[in-house]
Amino acid sequence: MKEGIHPDYHFIMVKMTDGTTYQTRSTYGKDGETLALDIDPLAHPAWTGGNAKLMDTGGRVSKFKNKYAGLGF
Repeated sequence: MKEGIHPDYHFIMVKMTDGTTYQTRSTYGKDGETLALDIDPLAHPAWTGGNAKLMDTGGRVSKFKNKYAGLGF
């Protein structure tokens, strides 16, 4: 393995959406930092089988619906 070309691999804490944490090794951030997840297997509909909620933070969905309202979307 070449020296100096690989990122630092260290321990971090991962915080799940329900507040639980676990320690793992990663190249994210610095040693001891916490990575807070917005979506994880506990809450994502791909793993839970639930329905996804569409987050319209920028108003894009509203603009789309208004623009194409007459087409039956």
